[in-house]
Amino acid sequence: MAVPRVVPLELAISYRARTKGLLGRDGIDGALLLSPANSIHTFRMRIPIDVAYLDRHLRVLAVVTMWPGRLGRPRLRSRHVLEAAAGAMAGWGMRAGVRVEVVEGE
Repeated sequence: MAVPRVVPLELAISYRARTKGLLGRDGIDGALLLSPANSIHTFRMRIPIDVAYLDRHLRVLAVVTMWPGRLGRPRLRSRHVLEAAAGAMAGWGMRAGVRVEVVEGE
């Protein structure tokens, strides 16, 4: 059985926050959840990122690594997108079928 990981999470739930995403950043500590979202792009980004597409139940549909200057294809069942530094999600055990849980911090 996999051990749950606790990862710092930023939420991007407004249109403006989703549009900005990780643009202009040199990194991220943890992850950024864009909601609602079913695709992303990495134009004007400085770093490669891991992208997890999540369904409405926060179950991972797919995980991909995207380099700057790319356009991700839309995932029809995706309702949320989780972004993190490239390589982070493999370390967290993030893969298709895993369910993500969002817990409010202390």
